[in-house]
Order: sequence, then C-alpha cells, then structure tokens
Amino acid sequence: MSETLTVELANRQQAWAAIKGQVFPFLAQVLQGGHRWILTLKPETRTQAQNRLMWPLLTAFSQQLEWPINGRMGKVNENDWKDILTAAFHEESVRLAMGLNGGVVLLGQRTSKFSKAKFSEFIEFLFATAADRGVKLPALEAE
Repeated sequence: MSETLTVELANRQQAWAAIKGQVFPFLAQVLQGGHRWILTLKPETRTQAQNRLMWPLLTAFSQQLEWPINGRMGKVNENDWKDILTAAFHEESVRLAMGLNGGVVLLGQRTSKFSKAKFSEFIEFLFATAADRGVKLPALEAE
C-alpha cells in the first residue's frame, strides 16, 4: 500500500464520499499495529496553468526593465524578477540573512506554496506592476 493518500475535493459531497470510500479505509489499514499517522488538510496550491502564465510575464520584465543589482543598473533574469516581485507582493516584508561569505541572502516565500487564490492575486499584481512600470506584456492565451 502507498504511504500517502491524496484526495482532491471541490464540494461537500466529494468530501463525504472520499471520507467513506478512501480516507477511512486507508487509515483503518495503516493504523493497525499501533502505527501513528498525521492527517493534513490544506488548500490546493497553484495550478500548472497559473504557473505557465507567470513565466511569460516575468520574461517581459527581464527583457524590458533594468534594475539596480549590487549598485549597478542592469538587466536581470526571470528568476531574479520572480524574487523581486514576490518580495514586493509581500510588501517587501521578507527577511534578510547574512550569507556565509558576508553577502546578503533574501529569505522569501516560494510561489509554489501559494494557494490558487493567492497565486491569482500574485498574477494580478504582476499585471498591475507591469502597467505601472510600462512593461509591454505578450498576448497570452487563456486556458
């Protein structure tokens, strides 16, 4: 038997059916013999479609804007823009740590942990920030 059980739920009927048909039978089997388990319920994280939408937006930022890095203006890649914009989305309330060699390390939040709703807010933030900074975004196909 698998060591994990993942069930996606969208309504109460699905939840009840999953509890009766999957969750309880799974727990009944794995809890035999005194084994302990942890049951975690959490909101669904971002979708693949949301993730695919983010990267062309970040690419537009990387191609069109310069940003000060180590005191010099220059272009930065999509991953760096993701860090900059994620920090701004969190109102730059991220934490800084000293690096092993005296530099600075940004301790940010991963967008992969965002719920679907939070990621939707982040995408809207990217559109608004692009408009504020004059970034021309590519035509995007709806999924």
